[in-house]
Amino acid sequence: MDIILYLLHTIQYLYQQNCWLIQFICRYIPLKQWAFDDSHSPKYQKSTIDRMPIIKPFIRQDWQFLLEYYKWKYGKTVKPVQRRNGKNIPEDTVCPLCGAPHLYLYDNNGGNGQYQCKVCGQTFVSGEQATSPIRIMCPHCSHTLSPKKDRKHFILHKCVNPKCPYYLHNLKKVDAADLKDDYGKNKYKLHYIYRQFTLDFFQMDLNSLPKNASSLKFSKFDSHTMSLCLTLHVNLGLSLRKTRQALLDLYNISISHQQIANYCKTAAICIKPFVDNYDYGAGDVLTADETYIKIRGIKAYVWFIMDAAKRSIIGYQVSDNRGVGPCILAMRMAFRHFRELPHKFRFIADGYSAYPLAAQQFFHKFGNKFKFSITQVIGLNNDDEVSKEFRPYKQMIERLNRTYKASYRPTNGFDGIDGANYDLALWVAYYNFLRPHKHTNFKPLNEVDILKGADNMPGKWQLLISLGQQTILNLQKQASV
Repeated sequence: MDIILYLLHTIQYLYQQNCWLIQFICRYIPLKQWAFDDSHSPKYQKSTIDRMPIIKPFIRQDWQFLLEYYKWKYGKTVKPVQRRNGKNIPEDTVCPLCGAPHLYLYDNNGGNGQYQCKVCGQTFVSGEQATSPIRIMCPHCSHTLSPKKDRKHFILHKCVNPKCPYYLHNLKKVDAADLKDDYGKNKYKLHYIYRQFTLDFFQMDLNSLPKNASSLKFSKFDSHTMSLCLTLHVNLGLSLRKTRQALLDLYNISISHQQIANYCKTAAICIKPFVDNYDYGAGDVLTADETYIKIRGIKAYVWFIMDAAKRSIIGYQVSDNRGVGPCILAMRMAFRHFRELPHKFRFIADGYSAYPLAAQQFFHKFGNKFKFSITQVIGLNNDDEVSKEFRPYKQMIERLNRTYKASYRPTNGFDGIDGANYDLALWVAYYNFLRPHKHTNFKPLNEVDILKGADNMPGKWQLLISLGQQTILNLQKQASV
């Protein structure tokens, strides 16, 4: 019995030691760094996106109904305002929320034009009409947001409550030296901010075709010459003038570089609907990035979204700005065949704030079916566990950018954004359906049965144009139904 008692005491002592060691490790020994430390610094707050605000719809009240309700609930009526200063409110003044007459209105700021309704409690200015469809409130303190800046595509709302817990929490992390400087707090994003978009990017038509499409009726050359132009210009990455010279040297075909550009534009218009509406069977991991190009010497941007499993480009967009609008359009193209996102869906991007803001707009528009967060791979080094685990996905999209830039470089920039769109549409069609990839044992990423019947690349381009024309006809039939 003494041995058993001794063993029980020993076990209990070892259990206490283990508990002490676990507490010591959790408190003093850092574990694997999962979240990047700098992302919690106030210096990086401007790159973060706040959560959705509280949105309350506007509901007009009836002052007579409210008077009856107060009488039923409290057993006494609401009496008109007794004015002791002898000043009256104009008889044509009514409450914009419930319609109460001037008898139930207070002079709220000493005759300077602000009133308060005794029935519903609404504060308003003389002549104001309460017709706002929604009321946007801070999710941390329920204070009404104030519109501060009116940008091109959105209105920036800000919580100006000095006692907001979100503001006080961020203020504690600011350096003391900055607080002593004049306007030192303006270096950081401390208040809650919400962007209300005035342009609905979800109503834009992704299938719209330009009206300046040229005809495929050939007068001097034939469709084979057109497909040869596409093979030399898109597949081999030759410029328009080098393509013209190659056709003259190899096939004795005398054609101008402008005619080659017209062929490429016409082919892009035909092929783009097929490429955009093709069901790539995307998986549950997507990776995205943006790169820059030059249009008449001015920087523009190309957005790519890639399926990490099949390596297909399922979303792309050319834009003259780096805002959230082109990002939403590229995401819409990528999510075209999703009724709802997969259970283990993951969207991998860099630390740019347009991606979390676009994800927030998808949740605001479609609800929980398209609720997802952005896995941000920050920087060039694996300084945290997130970057260490998801760096290979980021390298995929970076490699795609370099592949596209290699084909873009001979163009020496574009003359307009339409030319950049046509060139990108042809290149994506080549990348997804014609280009051999090491990932698929040097076969195309997406094998279409009809393309297997072509013996050479010019024939495959002609078949792609035919598939694009069939897609256009199907889209027109669906629109007419």
